[in-house]
Amino acid sequence: MTSRRHPRRRSIAGWLAALALFNLAFVAMAQDQRSAPRQAIVLDIEGAIGPATTEYLRHGLSEAVARSAALVILRMDTPGGLDSAMRDIIRDILASPVPVATYVSPSGGRAASAGTYILYASHIAAMAPGTNLGAATPVQLGGGRQPFGGSQEPEKEGSPPATPRDASEAKAVNDAVAYIRGLAELRSRNATWAEKAVREAASLPATEAVQQDVVDFIATDLQDLITKADGRTVRIGDQEQRLATAGLTLVAMEPDWRTQLLAAITNPNIAYILLLLGFYGLIFEFINPGAVAPGVIGAISLLVGFFALNLLPINYAGMALLLLGIALMTAEAFVPSFGVLGIGGAAAFGLGSLFLFDRDVPGFALSWPVVVAATGVSAGFLAIAMAAAVRAHRRSVVTGDTGLVGAPGEVLEWNGPEGYVRVHGERWAARSRVPLVPRQWIRVVGRDRLTLVVEPDAGQTPSGGEAS
Repeated sequence: MTSRRHPRRRSIAGWLAALALFNLAFVAMAQDQRSAPRQAIVLDIEGAIGPATTEYLRHGLSEAVARSAALVILRMDTPGGLDSAMRDIIRDILASPVPVATYVSPSGGRAASAGTYILYASHIAAMAPGTNLGAATPVQLGGGRQPFGGSQEPEKEGSPPATPRDASEAKAVNDAVAYIRGLAELRSRNATWAEKAVREAASLPATEAVQQDVVDFIATDLQDLITKADGRTVRIGDQEQRLATAGLTLVAMEPDWRTQLLAAITNPNIAYILLLLGFYGLIFEFINPGAVAPGVIGAISLLVGFFALNLLPINYAGMALLLLGIALMTAEAFVPSFGVLGIGGAAAFGLGSLFLFDRDVPGFALSWPVVVAATGVSAGFLAIAMAAAVRAHRRSVVTGDTGLVGAPGEVLEWNGPEGYVRVHGERWAARSRVPLVPRQWIRVVGRDRLTLVVEPDAGQTPSGGEAS
């Protein structure tokens, strides 16, 4: 009996030893986590706020939760951006279990339009010396997407608020006012000035923003920010939380490759070029079936371009003009109209390019050099197609009866009224009303099925030399 129980005891002892080692490893990991330096994740918002910015901040906030970070700092310098992207960012900030501090930096930077809303939504709002915020009036686009931060001039101090031009603009402004006032009340900030920033496009420098209770404090740098934020009480969800930010380790987080790719293709200039590559690639494939590469590149470029346009504020009238211009210039290559279709297509193409994106939206307008270059390249393709059509029209026909009549040739064999001749490098049966001899030059005057009707070439001698 003893010999049978002994292996069982050893098995139980082995399991207990493994459990003890697991517990020791768990305790060591917990101690390492407690001894790891507490972090503040730094995310940079630079330039126009769009879909790529939303993706970047969402990933950064998720990473902050995974790392148990004590604070997320949004270092911001933006002229504005899209309403949809701004609202997505604010929803993520409001739902974040990690406090978020928005810091307008560096000196000379700004948190205009959409940046002002994000600043109001953050748990901590700070600005560097020499920065400003405001001008949060929405700009309505023809395409239906509503961006923030146009080229409108701020109202002068003391002047009455601008009157909305129509019901649609009034709805957009009132919605924006209600939204920013709700954020101001949530964070106990100046709601009156927030409404003024929307209705009158008002702006404030950093010192006045602190005095008017728009932001919490001025910080010279990130270290100064975490020092001044230490001990402040913020609301995370339904609970109050006292910040302990002194001595945090600052960890800057760069955008990953997916965010960088999204930022690249949602650049209006890149999206525009992708669209043109797609159209011209498919057109070239249709003209030259079997080329394969232009079709594949064109299809991929077109799909990626459409994906980018779906995320951007576009004007559909501009898109229609752009497509019409490409269609007319393509038609010119197939149906020569002495330039009427081509010139009209180039004009529609240029106008559609200018109208495709609203130039009042910062960061989401096409560059003039890109439009000029694209129009020039398209017009160049048109000129090449027209030149090829003219040359083809003037070129002599070399196939069929029309290509044979008038063609020179040489007699190979002859017997009476019939024989064989070489025309265009081919051997043909032939007949003639006059006798011919081998090596005599002839000219084709007609064809009867597979037999050519020929006559002597008056300009050639029987030996092949020219007549004197």
